[in-house]
Amino acid sequence: MGNAQAEDEVTLLERDMKEFWIQLKISHGTEQSNQTSALRDLYRETVEALSEKWSKKLKAEDLTKDKIREYKNEILQQSKYVAEKEEQLTEIKSKLNQEEEQQQNLTDIIQELKEELMKKMEIKSSKNKAAKEKVEQVSKITTLFKEHLGLEMRRIHDEQLQFIFRHIDHKEPDKPYICTLYINDQGDYEVTSCTPPLDCIAELQLKLRETNNFSAFVANIRKAFTALSYKQSA
Repeated sequence: MGNAQAEDEVTLLERDMKEFWIQLKISHGTEQSNQTSALRDLYRETVEALSEKWSKKLKAEDLTKDKIREYKNEILQQSKYVAEKEEQLTEIKSKLNQEEEQQQNLTDIIQELKEELMKKMEIKSSKNKAAKEKVEQVSKITTLFKEHLGLEMRRIHDEQLQFIFRHIDHKEPDKPYICTLYINDQGDYEVTSCTPPLDCIAELQLKLRETNNFSAFVANIRKAFTALSYKQSA
């Protein structure tokens, strides 16, 4: 666009110069002697005016070019700035997505642990309930045997139950025959000691676990102690 304007100005200048020389020739033919000085002044003024006009236009064009360059540089800088910010924004979004994914994974793990804990608590509660019922059953049976057969039950350390049988030995009615057991972590009865020792205790323990008939177990223990007493007395 600047080049097109410059070409128009050159055309105008050439036209002005042609008109000036035409006027000069005309004036020279008619008033050569009187107007030579005036024509020179006019020529000089015309040239100065055109020079000043062109100088201003060239300066304006230079300023315009400088402004355009400044705008281009500013646009380039803004573009770089925007590109950098977009890249940073992309990184931030990626990190946020990763953090959200990690948070979701942690939430899932916590939920799984909660469910597993609840199941274990339910199982433990169920075992405790079963153990409590067994203890109550033993207590009832113990009361019955104590009243009729001289059986005494004691709760000793580590939640163990100790059964003390009397009236076994006819020679020594108060002599104690002792069997100690407890309910293990699996909820089964387990004999820890037997005084005096009985060879059949393992078999009686297995039968108790299979049938869960505690009354029969206590009766069989008493029979075994009675048989052992007769055997030792013979």
